[in-house]
Order: sequence, then C-alpha cells, then structure tokens
Amino acid sequence: MRPTETARALILAVALSVLASLAACGSATHEHGDQVHGTRAAHVPPAPPQRAKKKAVPGLPGMPPVLDPQDVYAADRPNRLSPVVKDFPSRIYVPNTESDTVSVIDPKTYEVVDTIRVGRQPQHVVPSWDMKTLWVNNNRGHTLTPIDPRTGKAGRSVDVHDPYNLYFTPNGKYAVVMASLDRELAFRDPHTMKLLKTVPVSCYGVNHADFSLDGRYFIVSCEFSGELLKVDTAQMKVVAQQRLPFRGAMPQDVKISPDGKRFYIADMMADGMWVLDGDTFARPELLPTGKGAHGLYVSRDSREMYVSNRGEGTVSVFDFTQNRLTKKWHLPQGGSPDMGGVSADGKILWLSGRYNSEVYAIDTRTGVQLARIKVGSGPHGLAVYPQPGRYSLGHTGIFR
Repeated sequence: MRPTETARALILAVALSVLASLAACGSATHEHGDQVHGTRAAHVPPAPPQRAKKKAVPGLPGMPPVLDPQDVYAADRPNRLSPVVKDFPSRIYVPNTESDTVSVIDPKTYEVVDTIRVGRQPQHVVPSWDMKTLWVNNNRGHTLTPIDPRTGKAGRSVDVHDPYNLYFTPNGKYAVVMASLDRELAFRDPHTMKLLKTVPVSCYGVNHADFSLDGRYFIVSCEFSGELLKVDTAQMKVVAQQRLPFRGAMPQDVKISPDGKRFYIADMMADGMWVLDGDTFARPELLPTGKGAHGLYVSRDSREMYVSNRGEGTVSVFDFTQNRLTKKWHLPQGGSPDMGGVSADGKILWLSGRYNSEVYAIDTRTGVQLARIKVGSGPHGLAVYPQPGRYSLGHTGIFR
C-alpha cells in the first residue's frame, strides 16, 4: 500500500474511533431522559442539594447550643414539650398581689381549681431553669415559694430579699433576682437560692430582662428612672447604661426578636415599645402600640408578638417580618391586660387583668375573648405551664 493510502487509512480509522466515542457519550445520562439515536437514556437521580450548614453560635459557656441562629425561639414550637414537663398537668398559675394567693386555673374548663396561700405581695410565678419548679416571687414578704408543677403543691418558702422578679442565666449557673427597691441584681444559686454575688445598680426599679441570642449579655429595664442596663452575664457586671429619650418613661417587659438583632421594651408611659440594638446599645426608637404598653409575648411560630396595652384594654399584634403592627384586639367591656403567656399549642394568649381581679383567655387566631375568669385581687405575672422549650430564662416563662 502506498504511503498516501496508508495515511488515508489511518485518518479514516481515527475518525471512526472518534465517532464511536461520541456515540457512546451521547448515550450517557441526561437529566430529563433525553432520546439519543432513538434509545432512551438511563435515568440517574440528581445528587440531593447540599444544605447550607448553620453557623454555630459561640454561646455563653455551658449554655445549650443555639438550635437556629435565625430563630432564638426555635425550641418553642407548638406542643414540643420537654420530657421533663410533658406529664405535668396544664395549668394557669396567677399570683394575686393584693390577696397574697396564687389562683390555679384549669385551661380546659376555664375554672379556678385551687387557691394557694403564699407570702406577701406575690408578683410573678417563674419557671426554674431546669423547668422542675415554679417560684412565686413574694416581693414584700421577702421570700420565694416553690410550687411543684407535677402536683400543684407548694413547698417551704425560701428567704430572699426583695424578689420582685426572677431570671436564670442561659447556662443555668445562676438565678438573678431583680431586687427593685434594693436597687440591685442578686446572683444566687439556682436551686437553693443562696446569695452568691450582689451587683448594685444606679437606676431605680430594675424589673424585667431578656438575654441576647448567645446569652453573653442581657438587657434590663429600670421602671422608675426610665433607664436601660446592659449586663455582662459571665462577669455579672453592668457594662452600659442609658436613659430612654422620653420624659417620664416607665419601661416594663423586655423581649428579643427571633433573629436576635433587636430588643423590644414595653413602656407604659410612652404607650409603645422601644426598639433597641442590643449589641451597639445605641439610642432606641419608639413604636407606639397603645396606652399602657406592658407585656410582650412571642407566637409559637415566631412570626408575631402580642403586646398587652394595660391602659386601654387592648392587645396589639406586631409582625416581625413586616416590622410593623398588623392588628389590634379589643377586650369586650375593656380591662387591664398585663402579664401572662401563650398556651403550649399556641392557640390561646393568657393575660392577667391587673386592676379587674380577672384573667383573660384570647384566641390568637382571631383575637376573640374566650373567657374572663374571676381571681384574687391584683393579679399580675401569671405563668402558663407547662410550655415548650428546653430550658427557662425565667419571668413568666421565657423558653429556649
């Protein structure tokens, strides 16, 4: 064979080989089962999409890990009860400030099923960090009365001076007593309530608080001097302080946004809630809600927050995503909605009627009043129990 013929033969062979390879490639998998030369390609399912890993939050040492950096309330979904509390009977515990009692309501029947005698001027019923005990804050009696939520029975009271309100650090290491008239934060053993450290404050009327997403600091409201404090949790030290930009301000309840970027502080004299960047602790802005804004409660889906306007008998509904008020519910015949909590299934908002000796049950889907229950005199920080969550930060039930 002549050289030119040999070269042509080699070129032809190579070309045939390339065509064969292309045909083989053409019969390979196509995502939608394409037809290749009349033959249906074999279907191989696409690889599952890679979920973006949630960046871990470097929380306060000893604190349970943050479940979702975008939602501090992720553990509070409807009926997601901890094994610790799942067998506790569902009850509403109402401290009657002027009657020195706690009324116990069965939420199924809307009836008072028990009345517990406690110390002088009970202000709040507070779930312990481990959720095994409810502590009644007997402010002027200078005691804490434990209630076993499994049996509903009260135990022996513990001497604690000026316990207006009570919180727990996110790692469960300390109980923090808001000693309003003593003008101090008292860090105590969360079980025995033995005093461990006293932190004097220069403001008047420390009463409510909430912790940052990482638990490393908390914001405290000072009711009588219209101020806010920022407290380092681990150091047990006030690291910043500011006066609210409203003459006669009286800040009350404090609650953090689901994404942890803002704190909301109800103000009963400014008739709204302050919106604060906790990290920078810059000057907050006021969002009007209604006369006598007092309590703040987050819905079970973390989308809304209920604001009780004690001075006008209403509840404002704030939408976190829309960053605005979307509804206002009016109690029939008025009332004085104060402190409370949301039912375990998220369907009912329970609030005390501070000046009407009653408790309100409100449908969270419609805003309709479901019940109006007579209790003792001066009902205040009622606790709905049990509630979903892994641990309690205190007050009437802040769970994470």
